[in-house]
Amino acid sequence: MTTISHSTRITTRRVPLKASMLLEQQGVPSLLARLYAARGIHQREELDTQLKALLPPDQLTGTAAAAVLLADAITAGQHMLIIADYDCDGATACAIGLRALRGFGAQVDYLVPNRFEYGYGLTPEIVQLAARQPRQPDLLITVDNGIASVTGVAEARRLGMRTLITDHHLPGDALPAADVIVNPNQPGCQFPSKALAGCGVVFYVMLALRSELRRRGAFAAQPEPNLASLLDLVALGTVADVVPLDHNNRILVAQGLARMRAGKMQPGVAALFRAAGRRAENACTFDLGFGLGPRLNAAGRLADMALGIECLSCNDGARALNIAQELNALNQERRSIEAGMQEEALLRIEELSANEEIQNADRASLTLFDPDWHQGVIGILASRIKERLHRPVFVFARGNEGELKGSGRTIPGLHLRDALDLLSKQHPDLLLRFGGHAAAAGVTLREDDLWQFEDSFEAICRQLLDPADLTRTVETDGALETAHMSLDSARLLQAQIWGQGFPQPLFADEFQVENQRILKERHLKLTLSKNGMRFDAIQFNFAASAPARIRAAYKLDINEYNGVARVQLLLEHFEAA
Repeated sequence: MTTISHSTRITTRRVPLKASMLLEQQGVPSLLARLYAARGIHQREELDTQLKALLPPDQLTGTAAAAVLLADAITAGQHMLIIADYDCDGATACAIGLRALRGFGAQVDYLVPNRFEYGYGLTPEIVQLAARQPRQPDLLITVDNGIASVTGVAEARRLGMRTLITDHHLPGDALPAADVIVNPNQPGCQFPSKALAGCGVVFYVMLALRSELRRRGAFAAQPEPNLASLLDLVALGTVADVVPLDHNNRILVAQGLARMRAGKMQPGVAALFRAAGRRAENACTFDLGFGLGPRLNAAGRLADMALGIECLSCNDGARALNIAQELNALNQERRSIEAGMQEEALLRIEELSANEEIQNADRASLTLFDPDWHQGVIGILASRIKERLHRPVFVFARGNEGELKGSGRTIPGLHLRDALDLLSKQHPDLLLRFGGHAAAAGVTLREDDLWQFEDSFEAICRQLLDPADLTRTVETDGALETAHMSLDSARLLQAQIWGQGFPQPLFADEFQVENQRILKERHLKLTLSKNGMRFDAIQFNFAASAPARIRAAYKLDINEYNGVARVQLLLEHFEAA
């Protein structure tokens, strides 16, 4: 029993039959036509993942001005410093900037804040640290941060440094007075894809810079850098940052995956595949989101993201592999820390369930804090608890003296950054800093204000969430024809681009449970039957037994063992049929 009760409902996506039939007439396989139509695709051209279908850089506000600023700095021999972020998106964005700018002949280095000392973004402290570098930079370039750095940009201006902000986070009420801002979410930007990750924004700036340098004749005496070689980094950062995979992002990811499958990767990306025990020739978005991304993120969570940036920016394959193995060890340590924190959090929730007042209230949110929790892992813990309880969750750990750092994750129906913005307006002195996305956000507050935050956030959630939002919905693609429950169909599905906002197919069917057992005290392994066919199935992190007949939501997967490939069903949820 927990303080928060919730139910789960299996639903089926609506399939616009006209769109499905049109896609099939245009040559899309029937299974994919049905799946794509249910995800809003109406024409085959919306599935085009060739580079020529990419939105042009000149539609992204600020890219032309950024290109001129950078080209002038390169021509003048000025020193640039990239201010990176400490997650996978920030690391890939930094590596893209370093590789492209150095290829264009720029003098450029990078600085990534240690999250435990300096916090997030271009703060005045980071600007002062940049000014103390062996050579004070002439131009600061932020990647995956900076849109909220009003005071940091002001400090850079005071110290005589210009600033180029490249970011994708939602802006606050005031924009920093930077020389140039490139952010698809800034006011007035009409760029059709608001879902670009930080790495995608930097890639677009580099495309614009190449065009500007072409115009100036910079490549008359030297070869022109091939920016397509950076698409593996763009794909990795885009998937790992869990931004919606709209058409433009699907192009970037598809092109990056194609390079990985062809062996045309940066040495660091190839090394991460090896360290994760995954095969690049079969690379899919799952590998990036759950294999490579977490290993890079571990550096920013437990140590210094400079380690991850070095992995992605170095050209020595052996050195990259050594760094990737260090990142793998950090990720194992992170997983161990996370497991302990999750166990403590669940015990805390069980203890709270004994409080009859809380139990009866059936809270709309959850706020957790422990003085011993690791600041670098609270975001993952918030995500795990959110998935388990289907409630918006904030998890806090101690930060600077007297302060708490919080990381939040939310459910559909609550835009987390907007919720924090509303909270800050209702309680102007409560939040010291906040920022983020619709689904994830961070906040800093005084430790003495934690319980006021808990009560205020709960009130906001009750105000903004509909009661129906508190029921977990597993949205599926309905039943899968028996003929499609095959290795060929599984391989066809694995070859497509799925992700946030364009979800991997999830089917719903009734099965007879032939047998079942618990693996490693954590996972439910089953043999299921349907229409005379038997299937192996597994539900991870679920140690309860299943009834004799179930209705299950599942993904079609491939299990390879001793060189033999078989269809396997990955269960997301089941209920008695």
